[in-house]
Formats: sequence, structure tokens, C-alpha cells
Amino acid sequence: MVLVYAIDGVTPVVHPTAFVHPNAILIGDVIVGPGCYIAPNASLRGDIGRIVIGEGANIQDSCVLHCFPKAECIVEDWGHIGHGAKLHGATIRRNALVGMNAVLMDGCEIGEGAFVAAMSFVPAGFVVPPRTLVAGIPAAVRRPLKDDEITWKRRGTEEYQRIAQRSLATMQAVEALTELDPNRPHLDVEAHHPLHIARDRM
Repeated sequence: MVLVYAIDGVTPVVHPTAFVHPNAILIGDVIVGPGCYIAPNASLRGDIGRIVIGEGANIQDSCVLHCFPKAECIVEDWGHIGHGAKLHGATIRRNALVGMNAVLMDGCEIGEGAFVAAMSFVPAGFVVPPRTLVAGIPAAVRRPLKDDEITWKRRGTEEYQRIAQRSLATMQAVEALTELDPNRPHLDVEAHHPLHIARDRM
């Protein structure tokens, strides 16, 4: 049972092809589009503003999305939000990536296909140009992204779209085994490596 709560008569909307983990929390004015993956312990709190997650986007474990009253927090199509990221009134344009534990403040905009490095702090109102890498505290533009980096990111987002499909089809609450079963299968997934490894294999 997904933790979905209405407030003031406004109920979250989740497309039937999206997967929202039962331990995620959606409150109020939250709109989750087709093919999305919302991971365990993600909190999308639309109690004073609107949160919109576009088609094929993913919001990973322990992310927090919120905003000021009457504002919006938007992740456009194919957005990729890494574990533990915090988005407060931020706009993430199509196919952009936000690294793990990054913090994005109100009114910042991450351009189409741009990357925010893990642990970065993007200040309020900061605009990240399309297809650039930003990193640091506070974040600064470091360089343009390369085609192989964009390709690598797309592959990772596609994997999360497959995780959403697999989760809808097969995830279920069970009791843990007490010992290892002799014919334990491996998960049927394709290899996808961190960028520093993947670059050597492209």
C-alpha cells in the first residue's frame, strides 16, 4: 500500500505505469507521470506547492522534494535524481541528472541534459546551462558535457525505467529466507558501470 495522502481535498496523481514504492510518501499536489520510478523513503510533499515528475523520470531513495507556498518543484521527462538529493522549488529540465546528496534551492534551473555532481549545493536562482557539468559548494559550471557522458546518463535512466516495469510486475512483500537456497538465481539485468569505468568500455 503506497503512502499517499490528500490535503485540503487535493490528492496525488500517479500514472498507472509509474512505480511508487510502498515506503515512499506522496502528499497533496503531486503529479507522477508515466513510466516513473519513485524509490523507498522518497518524500514528495506537495502540501503548499506543486510537485511534478515527468515521463520516465526517477526519484531515488531518500530524496526530498518540496517548495515554498504557491511555487513548484519540477522534474521534467527523463530526469534522474540520485539517492538522497534534496530539491526545494527547483526545476530540472529534460534528461538532466542530479547526483547523490546534492541540494538544489528555490528557483534554480538545471538545463536540459546537464549534470549536477554529487554533494553539490546549487544556490537559489542559479541557472545551469544545458549539457554542462556543475559541481561544488556553491556549485559552479565546470565544463561542457561530452556525448559519451550524455549517452551514459541515458542508459542509467533507461535502467530505472526497467526497474519501474520489473517492480510493477514482480515486487512483493515476502518473509526473508532463513538460509541460502541452493539454486539462487541472479537478477536478470544488463551491466551498467560507473562513468569512470564505462568510459573505457565505450
